[in-house]
Amino acid sequence: MKVVLISSCLVQPAEPTWNGPMPLTEFDQTGFLAHVRTMYFYRPSENWLTQKGTIYKTIRTSLSRILVHFYPLAGRLRWLDGARLVLECNGKGVQLIEAEADANLDIFGDFTPSPHFHHLTPPINYKAPIEEIPLVFVQLTTFKCGGIALSYSISDAVVDGQSALHFISEWANLARGDSLGNAPFLDRKFLRAGDLPSAKPCFEHDQFDSPPLLVGQSSCENEREKETTDAIFKLTKIQVEMLKNEANRTRPYNNSDRIFTRYEAIAAHIWRCACRARGHVYEQPTGLAVCVDIRNRVEPPLPRKYFGNATVDVIATGYSGDLVTRPSGYAASRIREAINTVSSEFVHSSLDYLKNLEDFSGLQDIHPMNTNQGPFYGNPNLGVISWMTLPVYGVDFGWGKEIFMIPGTHACDGDSLVLPGHDGDGSTFVALCLQADRMEDFKKFFYEDI
Repeated sequence: MKVVLISSCLVQPAEPTWNGPMPLTEFDQTGFLAHVRTMYFYRPSENWLTQKGTIYKTIRTSLSRILVHFYPLAGRLRWLDGARLVLECNGKGVQLIEAEADANLDIFGDFTPSPHFHHLTPPINYKAPIEEIPLVFVQLTTFKCGGIALSYSISDAVVDGQSALHFISEWANLARGDSLGNAPFLDRKFLRAGDLPSAKPCFEHDQFDSPPLLVGQSSCENEREKETTDAIFKLTKIQVEMLKNEANRTRPYNNSDRIFTRYEAIAAHIWRCACRARGHVYEQPTGLAVCVDIRNRVEPPLPRKYFGNATVDVIATGYSGDLVTRPSGYAASRIREAINTVSSEFVHSSLDYLKNLEDFSGLQDIHPMNTNQGPFYGNPNLGVISWMTLPVYGVDFGWGKEIFMIPGTHACDGDSLVLPGHDGDGSTFVALCLQADRMEDFKKFFYEDI
């Protein structure tokens, strides 16, 4: 498939917006700081297709209007001392690219991961000064059949998944002629952005420590150099219930907490299958990073539609031999224990821990292709992010809802994402990146072990 660039421009807010430096929270400035990609595919009606340029004009005009409300996304990042960042709200705009593909949407078949997807995503030059890199890239690609793809790449240094989807859904509202549903809450002072540390951390915060290495190795460099590949695995509603029931049937006797959730059961299954596919020895230590939404875990809860990164990572740990040989309830219990540590006190202790650091560079992944696995992911570790409760579907810009959505991942070994099925039938998808020579074994264990 050949994709030809038609036009490229910076889209700025349609009206003047506030200009000035906006402090970022410590959660904004650490972890993955590059852009996360999401793609939506559509088949517009003939009414849209017969009016050449209408779709592009609608996208551009509505994008300019929505940036009035979400104006931080039109700004740029700027470095401070100690690898810290500030968000300069300057209205420079977001990058919009128009392209045409010499193929039909049928080339994607069932939309399993394909090298063709890379042509639908705007290239980002991470060698440029960070002050010159837009926080949002959008690419509209039209196909010979009349279908279109909308690709969004949004900086993870500015928003988390929930905030990014809030922006996209409100943008779609304006594009189809509706009014703004919910304005974003832009003040990050609720997570102490720009404040000095108020106390010493009262937790250990091992989520910021160096991750486990393969037994017998002193670094992860060899693992980082290995080729990776992407795959998407579907679980039917029945399969999800089987995993959940098995995890709860085999829950440890000393675990009197509520029953395991779908996420905990699926994440436990992914963890166990990854340990087997990677061929770990029994005594191999391994960690699973869990991204926990803190909006309702802090006191007081964050304002509705808080716009920014409102998540913390915690690490579930174990030995591969224990995870594989014990029932799935054991792995799920390790994940539950990690999640249960996230209290309001834990969140503020995490902020204090980070505020007391002199330099953030060791906790940042600036460019997904520089470190390959990022600061934590990679054999023997992995991360499982949940989009189970996010409004990932039904994004209608006026020409109907999407026919398919490709979730964004960090393209790191061990990076995975769990999201609901598109048809609302109770099914679930797991998007996973793994070393290429381990993927077939993972797929085998993934379905055999249900």
